[in-house]
Amino acid sequence: MKKTNSGRFFAFLLAVLAVEAGISMWRGQLLVGKHEGDMLHLLEIVFRMADGEWPHLDFMTPIGFMAFAPIALFVKLGAGVGHAILYAQALVGLCLVPLAWRAGLSRLTGYWPYLFGAVVIVLATALVHGEAQRSVSISMHYNRWAWAAAFLAILIATLPPVPERRNQLLDGVVVGLALAFMALCKVTYFAAFVLPVAVGLLAHKQNRSFVAALTTGLIVAALVTAFAGVDFWLAYLRDLLRVSASEVRSNPGEPFAAVVAAPAYIGGSLVLLAGVILLRQGGKSVEGMMLLLLTPGFFYVTFQNFGNDPQWLLLLGILLFAARPGHEVKNSFGWDMRNAVGLAAAAAFAMIVPSAINLTYSPLRHLGQNPEHHTPLLPRATLHGDLKTASIRAHRAEKRVPMDGPGSGMEEWAVRAEREEPLMLNGVPLEQCEIMLGLPAWFDSIARSLEEGGHRGERIFFADLFSSIWLFGEFEPLENGAPWYYGGLPGFDTADYVLVPLCPVLPPVRKLVLERIEERGVTLEEVERTPLYILLRKG
Repeated sequence: MKKTNSGRFFAFLLAVLAVEAGISMWRGQLLVGKHEGDMLHLLEIVFRMADGEWPHLDFMTPIGFMAFAPIALFVKLGAGVGHAILYAQALVGLCLVPLAWRAGLSRLTGYWPYLFGAVVIVLATALVHGEAQRSVSISMHYNRWAWAAAFLAILIATLPPVPERRNQLLDGVVVGLALAFMALCKVTYFAAFVLPVAVGLLAHKQNRSFVAALTTGLIVAALVTAFAGVDFWLAYLRDLLRVSASEVRSNPGEPFAAVVAAPAYIGGSLVLLAGVILLRQGGKSVEGMMLLLLTPGFFYVTFQNFGNDPQWLLLLGILLFAARPGHEVKNSFGWDMRNAVGLAAAAAFAMIVPSAINLTYSPLRHLGQNPEHHTPLLPRATLHGDLKTASIRAHRAEKRVPMDGPGSGMEEWAVRAEREEPLMLNGVPLEQCEIMLGLPAWFDSIARSLEEGGHRGERIFFADLFSSIWLFGEFEPLENGAPWYYGGLPGFDTADYVLVPLCPVLPPVRKLVLERIEERGVTLEEVERTPLYILLRKG
C-alpha cells in the first residue's frame, strides 16, 4: 500500500485538533446538558488541586491526578473552569499529536494512519463520553483520554512495524508514555492492557521497545514521586482498594456477564472472537494472539465505564483492516482470508459507528446550543460562571417517592415487594425518597439556609453521595474528604456538623453513612431541622 507522507499526516492531525478544539471553544463558554453530579465531582477535585492539594493524599478518589491536572493548571492560571476544561482538552489533544503521528506512521499505511490519528484526537476533544445520546456532557472525560492513550500502546504492540519506519526507541517511548498516562489517569486501563502490550512487544521481537517503554514508565514514576512523595503511591493504592470493595459503586453499569453477552454487546464480542480465529487462520498468529490477550481487558474496561460503551470496537476495526493477509491466503474452507478479515473489520466499525459519530460531531452540537436555555452550574459563580448546565435541569427540582407507603391504600403491596422499613434517625423515621432533578437548586437552597443559620466557614459532612456544599457557599471543604462517596467516613473526623438530607441523591448512601457513624459509637445531636435537611452536631 502507498507509503504515508509524514509531513502531510502531521499537518492533518493538527488540522483535526484545530477543528475539534476550535469549534468547542467558539462560544467562549461550556454549555452542558446532563450529569450535573459528575460535574460537581469534577469541580471539587479541580478546585482542590488548583489550591495545591493532591488526590489520594488530601482527598479520596480512585481517579488518577492526570485526569484533572490539565484542567486544574488552567484554573490555577486564572481561567474560568468552563474555559479551563476546553483548554485542557485542547492541551491533551496537542500532546497526543506527536504520539499518534509516530504510532500511525510506524504501524499503518495508506489512509489508515489518518483514520487512527483522527480517532485519537477526537477522543481527546469530544464533548460527550460516547454512546448515542445527543446531550453535551463533559462527564467522564478521563475515560476518553485513557482510551486515546490505550489505542496508542495497543496499536504499536499488536502490529509489526512498517519496515521503513522502524525505530524501537521511539516506539518504546510512545508506549511508555501511554501506559504511564493510563496509570495516572484511570488505572483500570493500565491494569487491563499492560500485560498484553508487554507480550506484544516481545512477540514481535521489539525488545528494545520493551526496555524503552519500561524505562520511560519508571522515569515518569520517579518524577511523580519527586513531587508527591512515596506516600502518594500508597494512598493511591489505598483508594483503589477501598473502591474495589465499595458497597456503593464498585462498577457503574451493567454486570460483567451482560457487557460480554447481553443483546446490546454480544455482536461486538462475537466479532472480536471471530477476528482472533480469522487472523490465526490467515497466518497472522501474533496479531490473533494479541487480540485474544486483549479480549479480557476490552471487556473489563467496558464493564468499569459508565454507559458500558465498547469503544475498543473502533480500534478493533483498524487493527483487523491493517492485519489482513494477502488474497492468496485461504483457510481450510477455501475462504479468501483477506476478504474474511476485512468483513469482520467492517462489522466492528458498523457496530460502533453511532458512538463514533456522536463523539466526532459533539463540538458542533455544542456550537448549536442556545445559551439562553442554560444557567451557571454554580449559581453564585463569577469567574466560573462560564460552565453552564441546562436551566430546566438546574432549576426544576423533582424527587421520586414510593406509592405504597403508609396511608397510600397500597400498603399490602409494600409488604409483597419486601420494601425496606423507613430509615430511623434518633428514633424518628426519615422520608423514603430520592432526588431526580435539580441538584444545583437543591445544593444552593441548603447552602443559603445554612448561612442564614450562622454556619459560614464550617465543614459540613453530608450523609449522601456528594459533600459539595462548599462549592455553593461560604463553607470549608472536608479535610481528607471524598468528592464522591464510595464507603467509610472520609472527612468525618474534621467535620463540624453532619447534615442528613431528608431527600438524598442516593438513599442507600444515606443509610450506609448513618450505619457507619453508629458503628463508631458517635452520637448525633439534632441542631436544626428544615424541609430539606436535619443538621446534627457530633456528640
